[in-house]
Amino acid sequence: MDADVIIVGAGPTGLTLANELLLAGARVVVLDRLTERNPQSKALNLQPRTAELFDARGWLAPIADRALTNLPGGHFAGLPLDYSVFDTRFPYQVGIPQGLVEETLETRLTGAGVPVLRGTELLGLSQDADGVDLTVTGTGGERTLRAAYAVGADGGRSRVRKELGVAFPGRDGRISLVVADVELADDPALPTEWRLPSYEPAENTTTFLTPLADNVFRFLFASEDQREPGRDLPITEDEILRALRQARGGGVRLVRVKHASRFTDASRQAERYRSGRVFLAGDAAHIHLPAGGQGLNLGVQDAVNLGWKLGAAVSGWAPDGLLDSYHSERHPVAARVLQNTRAQGVLTVPDPDVQALRAITAELAATPDGNRLLAGMISGLDIRYAMPDGPAHPLLGARLPDVELRSGRGLLLGGRAGIAAGWRGRVDHTPGDDAEVRLVRPDGYVCFAGDTDGLDAALTRWFGAPDGQRTHFSLSHKLPVASTVDGQPAK
Repeated sequence: MDADVIIVGAGPTGLTLANELLLAGARVVVLDRLTERNPQSKALNLQPRTAELFDARGWLAPIADRALTNLPGGHFAGLPLDYSVFDTRFPYQVGIPQGLVEETLETRLTGAGVPVLRGTELLGLSQDADGVDLTVTGTGGERTLRAAYAVGADGGRSRVRKELGVAFPGRDGRISLVVADVELADDPALPTEWRLPSYEPAENTTTFLTPLADNVFRFLFASEDQREPGRDLPITEDEILRALRQARGGGVRLVRVKHASRFTDASRQAERYRSGRVFLAGDAAHIHLPAGGQGLNLGVQDAVNLGWKLGAAVSGWAPDGLLDSYHSERHPVAARVLQNTRAQGVLTVPDPDVQALRAITAELAATPDGNRLLAGMISGLDIRYAMPDGPAHPLLGARLPDVELRSGRGLLLGGRAGIAAGWRGRVDHTPGDDAEVRLVRPDGYVCFAGDTDGLDAALTRWFGAPDGQRTHFSLSHKLPVASTVDGQPAK
């Protein structure tokens, strides 16, 4: 084996996953076909749940130190949302370009000796009962790498997903939009602070302009001129300047275009996130209109959910069904994001009837219940995973805020000393009252709550059999996971 896990894609999803696996002690290699990081940051924010997860790992401080601002609350198609109704220390979005997040995560990896092989493109993939072979090409020519598992975090046009033959149902884009980072000449009329998008479509036009730094602005626009062109058509300065002047008036002066790209409102989701020993995460598993600023955060949370489970499989203690729970938990979360982004896209259409619908939606969003529903959805703070066993409890399946999980292990809060001794090395323990027990998974979600009745069953379900009752495996032997590919015996 060249690695325990090979990750294809060095974006925020792949880099977060690599850091998660590093905590689990796995040998990881990250591949990316680009020779250097994309200079145009797709995302500009961390939603509250992502900030909580990074903070629990101890990773948030260096990211927050480089943030350009914090954005109060969130928005649903430009309708303001109040995040402070939730119990969180981060009732805001951390305003930071995606590239800086990636740089911080990659620095952690390279500092720990994890290879991030840029300029390395995937050509083919095959798997058997014991591992995955990836044929790649790069500066050293063509070669084959082998790992126990592989993850495709290689974007919406994922080569990994195509090699697996995993269906990607949904719909193609109906409109095309442009996002550009532009340098503008000094003008007191230009915005000076970051702000949440406020979509008030003029006649057949939607625009958003926010400052980044040093007279550089993020400009997003869609008008009749931009709705039809294909995603890969070149973007001209004239096209951008025309949209700028339509949005800001004839006095705006464009100095240069730093980066520009097209995107659409295509909405698709992989039919399954696991195929034998290969998994899909981030945009490789789902694409959607970037409404509400949810994309980076959705992918990062895929990575945190998958990371500890793959780490358990590599270490040999993953209980039956743990790897399959990645799909069963994360697929519904992404489906909900696709639904709300499609709804947001409709609410920005410059049509009188749609604007009437938008006005009613704005009234509903301003109510306490409406705000809580939408704010929880966009921020990721309302995610609740179905927990198959255990007594009903208000915390079961929900996130536990303000919990430190830097070790990447589970955490047992409460219960007498030694109660989790059989899971030492997999579950940290802070002793306390037997009547107030909380078992928290490494991704911060409560998988058991109540008194100690049933605690051993929950520990076994999520963290394997206790020491002395489990078989130890190494990568020189078959790992204790399903040896099937696409529902058939692995070849």
